[in-house]
Amino acid sequence: MAENTSTENAYLPDAAPFHNEGKTLAAWVAMIGVTVGAIIAAAGFVSPTVWLIVVGAVVVVGSLVAGGVLRGMGHGQPRPATPSDRELRA
Repeated sequence: MAENTSTENAYLPDAAPFHNEGKTLAAWVAMIGVTVGAIIAAAGFVSPTVWLIVVGAVVVVGSLVAGGVLRGMGHGQPRPATPSDRELRA
C-alpha cells in the first residue's frame, strides 16, 4: 500500500462569521420601508397619479438611507473582517 505523504494546508477564519440571517433592526426598517414605498408607487401606477409614484419612490430611497444609517450606527449585520484588518490586529 502506498502511503499518502502529501500535506494540505487549512486556512481557517479567525472566528465564525456573525450569523443572524439578516434579522437586524436596519434590515427590518429597510425592508418594511421598501415594501410600503412599492405599494404606494404601485397605487400611483394603477391610478395614473404622478405625485403618488414620486412619493413611493421617495419612501423607498428614504428607507434605504435609514437602513444604511442604522447599519452605520451598529444596528445592522457587521461587515466581515478584511485581510488588511487582520494584519492590523496581529
